[in-house]
Amino acid sequence: MPTLDDILENVGEFDRFQKQTFFVLCLLSAAFTPVYVGVVFFGFIPEHRCFSPGVAELSQRCGWSLEEQLNHTVPEWGSHGAGFSSRCRRYEVEWNTTGISCTDPLSSLMGNKSAIPLGPCRDGWVYDSRGTSLVTEFNLVCEDSWKLDLFQSSVNAGFFIGSINIGYIADRFGRKFCLLNTILANVVCGIFLVFVPTYLWIVILRFLQGLVSKGCWTAGYILVTEVVGPKYRRTVGILYQTAFSVGLLVFDAIAYAIPHWRWLQLTVTLPSCFFLLYYWCLPESPRWLISQGKNDKAMKIVSDMAKKNQKKMPSHLEDIKFEEEDGRKQSPSLIDLVKTPQMRKNTLILMYNWFTSSILYQGLIMHMGLAAGNMYLDFLYSALVEFPAAFIIIVTIDRVGRRYPWAAANLVAGAACLVTALIPEDIHWLKVFAACIGRMGITMAFEMVCFVNTELYPTYIRNLGVMVCSSLCDVGGVIVPFIVYRLVEVWHDLPLIVFTVLGLIAGGLVLLLPETKGRVLPETVEDVENFHGQNAPKAKKIYLHVQTSEVAHD
Repeated sequence: MPTLDDILENVGEFDRFQKQTFFVLCLLSAAFTPVYVGVVFFGFIPEHRCFSPGVAELSQRCGWSLEEQLNHTVPEWGSHGAGFSSRCRRYEVEWNTTGISCTDPLSSLMGNKSAIPLGPCRDGWVYDSRGTSLVTEFNLVCEDSWKLDLFQSSVNAGFFIGSINIGYIADRFGRKFCLLNTILANVVCGIFLVFVPTYLWIVILRFLQGLVSKGCWTAGYILVTEVVGPKYRRTVGILYQTAFSVGLLVFDAIAYAIPHWRWLQLTVTLPSCFFLLYYWCLPESPRWLISQGKNDKAMKIVSDMAKKNQKKMPSHLEDIKFEEEDGRKQSPSLIDLVKTPQMRKNTLILMYNWFTSSILYQGLIMHMGLAAGNMYLDFLYSALVEFPAAFIIIVTIDRVGRRYPWAAANLVAGAACLVTALIPEDIHWLKVFAACIGRMGITMAFEMVCFVNTELYPTYIRNLGVMVCSSLCDVGGVIVPFIVYRLVEVWHDLPLIVFTVLGLIAGGLVLLLPETKGRVLPETVEDVENFHGQNAPKAKKIYLHVQTSEVAHD
């Protein structure tokens, strides 16, 4: 019996209908950027120091430059740059004292500089910034710096909890239903974030935004790969993720133009309202409809596809009826992900690779942000390396396959992290170059795990499988802020050593997965279990299937 892929070969695998669907979903992918990496700009940490009453007046009276003022009044301010004491402690002296010396004020106050007590920043902080962020508005520095980690962890916690729930909704009620409802919830949470006055409500809304936004992005990914033919699946999957990279560049430009976090949040949220028009623009996935036994609705979409693509539906396919092998509708279940040996191995390896990809991807961005430099340029460089990563995948994936480029990407990312950690700080350009190689490698691995994940699960459980496996990505996202910001206090490059170990293990495990190059999407668990034994190309498999059917009818 012909499959949906056979029908797509006749009505168009990637013609006008699919291109329109692909374009509107790419806009959705790009719009996910502020949710996933928004902390870089919403919570940027400018250089800061304690506010000390009387310092400004003394500086004006003495005619100090800013550098002279900092050297005289800020603890441990010198050639080694700002540290904890210079940012989080102040001299416990009275700067309004009469007769204070302008050349050596501390000695004139206390006599012995080393005896001057230090205290916390009781009167707040002074921030060297042209804009505002969560950090400057709520003073998320020093003893409260962990609250910024919590802000980013909250959205990843939302990703984690929402992954299974939204995945189930997409598999139970359809990809389109899931997309529209998560878009609406994301817009509402994004707008509320602009106006809430307290840090607690911001964290709660950020969590709720994470609860729906990743499920929305992944449902879009599943839909775009399910409406195209097998020859184009890998290309549209990679380009859908590349649209996210384009979103990084756009977000960087908007953040540069709007350096105030609340206005920035509003600016990146309002355009998402137009995604609600997708009710009229997007089709439901015909593969999902078939898996749910809704053949008439599936064939209606296929007919619309043929009409829009200006193709004629072959007469012998017009009244075709799809049947499940077990003769009934299949419902998604978590048990199916680990019920059989191959499904269990696939699930565990994919979970670990999602976990590793998230930690290395987000961790490298955060670690790069700890280095002194232009925040917007650093973000731009880290975004630009994602494009050659996508190009390398497109060039190699059909020539070499999925498994070996994916394993190599993980190994390169891990090795590059080790090299970056071992390069001395005074060879900064080489350190940055090695870090970019690592970023390129983990970007390839991240794109590959998302793409291959969809190819290793049958249709009726595909979205749930992706959501469950990618939930480990969210676990990684929850802990990576604490890994990076806490380990750097021990040794600045210690997080890179952790990344090295994770990346090298991930590369080895990938080699244990089956190759999916040239395979049709599995429809049942049995198809997945037989993956290792399927060596025939698609065309031959269909021919043999048809021949067997004909013999059976004779």
